[in-house]
Amino acid sequence: MAFCSSPTVHSYKLSQRLLFGFTLSLSLTYVCYTLLSCYTSLQFPVTQGSEHKAGSVGEPPGARLWLSESSPTFQALGSESPAEVATVHSWLLDREGQESSTTDEELSRSNSTPDFGLQRLPQAIIIGVKKGGTRALLEAIRVHPDVRAVGVEPHFFDRHYDRGLEWYRSLMPKTLDGQITMEKTPSYFVTREAPKRIFSMAKGTKLIVVVRNPVTRAISDYTQTLSKKPEIPTFEVLAFKNRTLGLIDASWSAIRIGIYALHLENWLQFFPLSQIHFVSGERLIIDPAGEMGKVQDFLGLKRIVTDKHFYFNKTKGFPCLKKPEDSSTPRCLGKSKGRTHPKIDPDVIHRLRKFYRPFNVMFHQITGEDFDWEKDENQEIS
Repeated sequence: MAFCSSPTVHSYKLSQRLLFGFTLSLSLTYVCYTLLSCYTSLQFPVTQGSEHKAGSVGEPPGARLWLSESSPTFQALGSESPAEVATVHSWLLDREGQESSTTDEELSRSNSTPDFGLQRLPQAIIIGVKKGGTRALLEAIRVHPDVRAVGVEPHFFDRHYDRGLEWYRSLMPKTLDGQITMEKTPSYFVTREAPKRIFSMAKGTKLIVVVRNPVTRAISDYTQTLSKKPEIPTFEVLAFKNRTLGLIDASWSAIRIGIYALHLENWLQFFPLSQIHFVSGERLIIDPAGEMGKVQDFLGLKRIVTDKHFYFNKTKGFPCLKKPEDSSTPRCLGKSKGRTHPKIDPDVIHRLRKFYRPFNVMFHQITGEDFDWEKDENQEIS
């Protein structure tokens, strides 16, 4: 006996099929929409100059005062058009006189940013000192995956402050939440206005100073200038106001930079000593991994940059970074590093040591660190 479905049963099964088809279609539409949204967010990140949400992760404390376009401070500082920013970017890359040892191609690559993340004001700055080892420190810390740093020296807080913080931000690489943005400009340490300006940007900014035996540093400074201007007077002539009387010319920048204690007092008016980390330029050469370990601790980073990242280059006489996996050559400081120092009259060296000694003692007392300059002052490091 054959059984036929009743109209009621047939209608019920039809409605189930229709409901299943509708549900499946809706699910597929949702999946496609989700994928499209993810693709859009990757292809079209937040544009430069757009307002950040207050309290966003990784933004320096206090920065909101500077970011609001209605803020009198922002209006006073002014802003630059994209064309002007691009022009200044080009000028920064081509400008002579920067303490930079990477090639133009490397500098351009370091300034190019990926299509994700945000450009943020730096949370840490290498503020000095010139010819102390700041480039070596910057190249080493950039190996860390949680650090992004601009390759050129922005000179914002000493030369370009009138361009405003939005211009300064535009020079920074893009970072993800949890990454640290850094820059280095060694002349900040001796610029009187720099501490107040950095404090106004973000009072929690971490500061790093690479110091070196001031006598050796002065000779290295002179050697760099001599390589560009062979016609300048001898070191002995420039170092003295009156050599017969033994009067050191402390107004000469090569000498003045090494009076670390006086410059540090200016910074301590705005920043506690706990926010300033001092790196030994000598130990950065002898034990780069040890010094980098302390820097990573200071920045609150996991110790990733270790001994395995360095090798000693006998030709140059200092450590170099081992070659990255995506490069065919090691990352070693360029020809501007490791110059042979001119021979200086031993009497001049003796007088300079005597001149710096009280300032060195004061610096050691303030920082609580002994850099062994008295013991190692016969050692010359280029």
